[in-house]
Amino acid sequence: MELPQMPELMGLSLLLGLLALMATAAVARGWLRAEERCGRPSHQKANGFQLDKSSGSKKQKQHQRIHKEKPQQHNFTHRLLAAALKSHSGNISCMDFSSNGKYLATCADDRTVRIWSTKDFLQREHRSMRANVELDHATLVRFSPDCRAFIIWLANGETLRVFKMTKREDGGYTFTATPEDFPKKHKASVINIGIADTGKFIMTASSDTTVLIWNLKGQVLSTINTNQMNNTYAAISPCSRFVASCGFTPDVKVWEVCFGKKGDFQEVVRAFELKGHSAAVHSFAFSNDSRRMASVSKDGTWKLWDTDVEYKKQQDPYLLRTGRFEEAGTMLCRLALSPDAQVLALASGSSIHLYNTRRGEKEECFEQVHGECITDLSFDITGRFLASCGDRAVRLFHNTPGRRAVVEEMQGLLKRASNESTRQRLQQQLTEAQEALKSLGALKK
Repeated sequence: MELPQMPELMGLSLLLGLLALMATAAVARGWLRAEERCGRPSHQKANGFQLDKSSGSKKQKQHQRIHKEKPQQHNFTHRLLAAALKSHSGNISCMDFSSNGKYLATCADDRTVRIWSTKDFLQREHRSMRANVELDHATLVRFSPDCRAFIIWLANGETLRVFKMTKREDGGYTFTATPEDFPKKHKASVINIGIADTGKFIMTASSDTTVLIWNLKGQVLSTINTNQMNNTYAAISPCSRFVASCGFTPDVKVWEVCFGKKGDFQEVVRAFELKGHSAAVHSFAFSNDSRRMASVSKDGTWKLWDTDVEYKKQQDPYLLRTGRFEEAGTMLCRLALSPDAQVLALASGSSIHLYNTRRGEKEECFEQVHGECITDLSFDITGRFLASCGDRAVRLFHNTPGRRAVVEEMQGLLKRASNESTRQRLQQQLTEAQEALKSLGALKK
């Protein structure tokens, strides 16, 4: 009997081995299917460990989302706190009161602009209307003089966008962005924007030395080089005649924006300067009639100026008062001047200090008002409230130094009044102001 050849035996052995492996694999697949039918999750091995450690059940992911910690809102209380406006989900960078006194606009990094009704300030609930900023967020906001529109500065787009406000039948507003934004012109970050109350021009100022004057159609009328090394602040005067800036140099420079009798733009000319500080100027502000200005400097002082001068005859502004504010020497400060120039508000870090400009005395101090550094500070057009922002809330304070200034003024006028009807009218105003202070616990004996 002949034995099979060696290669044929090897091929037969390999074939038998392959058949055995296939049978074993089939049995194993059957076991796995049986285990799945018995309820073992398909993403686990037989010993219970996950095949993919990065994957988890939907319930676990939902549980994690629910327990994700939200940033806590900063709590602040004070006897002079009138209201806290809390609807933004991001930090507020800027705010603006409308010229008719009816609204307050705020913008935040939550991609919204909110319009608040000022008549609700002393109510329990504070209503606001929301305008969404598509694919960007606003860092600055300003109302138009007719209160039918507002402009914003886009953080990422680095340009101006106009929103029109259309009143609805229910009393609310619809906000519509214009089809085209203003062209990009600034090469450095923009620090402030403004619209003249006459509606004739818009101002934008950047942190280099550039201030641009635009018409309402987005065309640049004039470019101002402030020659101040860098700009820290710039603004339009309430009378719409002037644009001013401050920065690294120890002065505030003021220009006049000139228009012809037919409303056509002519030129921007140098008007006057506020000279007297010995270091860089942080900020400045105008009174409501533009006849007073206040400034605060790194030299640790604030100053009040009489700017009702004939600058075309080379008359310089008069220094009326100098006060100390040591915090200005070590950190950036913000400033707000009440409409009647009787009260000066200074903000450093998260604290606010209120001064009587007639005597130069500090009358109120609010510590740790916000969870972040204060980003904006402003009096409402009546001077009754001071508003500040820095975190996700706007905080409104009763302007008690302003009410005390009214009391002092009424008392002086009452002493000089000779007419009985005038005396009665002044006495009534004096009594009302004293009662308002008494109700706030701020009446000085």
